[in-house]
Amino acid sequence: MSTYKRIGLAVVSAAALVAVAGCQGSETGGKAADKAAPRVKSRASAIEALTVAYEKTAEAKSAKVEMTMSMPAGLDGGGDMKMSGVMGWDPAVMDMTMTGSALTAGDPDAPDQIRMVMQDDVMYMDMGEKAPAEMDGKRWMKMDFGAIADKMAEEGADPQMQKALTGGMDNMNQDPAQQMALLLESPSLKHLGSETVAGQKTDHYKGKLTVKEMLEANKSFDFLEGEDRDELLKNVEKSGIEGYDTEVWVNKDGYPVKMDVGMETPQGTVEINQTFSDYGAKAAVEVPSDSETFDMLKMLEELEQAGGMEG
Repeated sequence: MSTYKRIGLAVVSAAALVAVAGCQGSETGGKAADKAAPRVKSRASAIEALTVAYEKTAEAKSAKVEMTMSMPAGLDGGGDMKMSGVMGWDPAVMDMTMTGSALTAGDPDAPDQIRMVMQDDVMYMDMGEKAPAEMDGKRWMKMDFGAIADKMAEEGADPQMQKALTGGMDNMNQDPAQQMALLLESPSLKHLGSETVAGQKTDHYKGKLTVKEMLEANKSFDFLEGEDRDELLKNVEKSGIEGYDTEVWVNKDGYPVKMDVGMETPQGTVEINQTFSDYGAKAAVEVPSDSETFDMLKMLEELEQAGGMEG
């Protein structure tokens, strides 16, 4: 596997893990911190309870996160990825470490783990001791998506591609509140009963969104209009993806303890399992200095000079 493909795999993997099931932008309301999610049975009551949980979680602004993504063998080689650390929203910050078989993909030169730090809409990825030689001896890859989009604009790239890139950055730091906002849009939302998870008594909810419903509910795709939006929907449906199953377990204080997302594909089911704790935990991060980072813009410029990505 080429150096640039390994870097690209790491970037795409990070984006996929952090952005999964998220929706960009929302507003919190009411004095939700003073409320507790009621025990419920009907769909209407489930919506009421999850709305309270959504508001409380949004107000918490941060949490510790453990996340696992399992992909079937037929999907880009398959395998598992794990992430753990602290994530904050409003403002968006993150300090997470990613490991797993899907990261290395059988490549002995791939890093065993990648630490990801995000602040001020810029992502930094620590490639470790196995950082490619093209990074000039530096461990950290810097990805300023806004700067990359500006570069694309200067070179006359498709404006829709630029919007997709910056919109993707907006979607990379998704908190459990935003994921519950999507679940609230599910017409099949229901309460499955009470369960004990991680030693806590919780209420278990489940809902499903079709691809079309997800696109309509997810504001991250607002940059697509008319034919472009129809084309995206057509391509996703053509891939065989039918929809997204989401389950969430909410404790007596109204915070999600666990969230599972399943996405059916022709190759099998992609499963994402997340657990949350320590809501309100400090999410301040330290980003590496410029002297420690290799800017992804430089990599893109080198690729352009070389005439494309090596195979």
